[in-house]
Amino acid sequence: MADSSKEELVQLIKKFGAYLTVKMSNLFSLSFRNMDSRSVGAIAGLAVVIVFSWRVFRSPSRPQRRQLKHRAAQSSSSQSNVPALTSGASEDSGAQNVVNEFFQPVKPTLGQIVRRKLSEGRKVTCRLLGVVLEENSPEELQVKQATLRSSVLEVLLELTKFCDLYFMERVLDDESEKRVLSALEDAGVFTSGGLVKDKVLFCSTETGRSSFVRQLEPDWHVDTNPEIISQLARFIKYQLHISPVRPERVASNVFSSQSLEQFFGSA
Repeated sequence: MADSSKEELVQLIKKFGAYLTVKMSNLFSLSFRNMDSRSVGAIAGLAVVIVFSWRVFRSPSRPQRRQLKHRAAQSSSSQSNVPALTSGASEDSGAQNVVNEFFQPVKPTLGQIVRRKLSEGRKVTCRLLGVVLEENSPEELQVKQATLRSSVLEVLLELTKFCDLYFMERVLDDESEKRVLSALEDAGVFTSGGLVKDKVLFCSTETGRSSFVRQLEPDWHVDTNPEIISQLARFIKYQLHISPVRPERVASNVFSSQSLEQFFGSA
């Protein structure tokens, strides 16, 4: 209703402007000598008032139309953006899931664990009885076939890949030596791993095994005898004492575990 009133007023001003145009043309057709300064000033002032009134009545309508268009555009864009925002959120969630899966901590392999546990030690000496074999004494090797512990085989193969590995044991006769070598061969230690038969050493006394270790100067020695562990603590960089019961730690460079595979986390 307000718009129609403004339109009527605009039409009225237009008619009045046309009337003034006719009158002004008649006036200008007269000689300027017949016009005084008041008449000219009045006509000029009237023209200024008309132009100003025209702009005042015309200017509010444009911003209002622009505002209405802007509101309509906002409402339509907000409606169209609702599914877009929803789909964008789902895409962000999916991307985050992919990133989380990608950066999940990777479980280290047994080979990596062996390297870390050995602190980059490259030479290892290891007793056979009670560590690699099921038997615990030289006497047992005299009466039955030696048996390799199946749970330790995977660790042995990793050790042979990474380290210069030597096995050593005290035996009472030649037959015991053959049984030990046969058990290692049947398990595939000489074929799958890097171990050779020349690196399986035999002696007749516990002192002889200790002498082997000192001559080879390994980075690690693995044994079950606490006396040998204690004797070698001054000469060997690291030792692993295999014992079913946690022993008292004799030195800072001596570690203990119930089994070789448990020490490397594969048990």
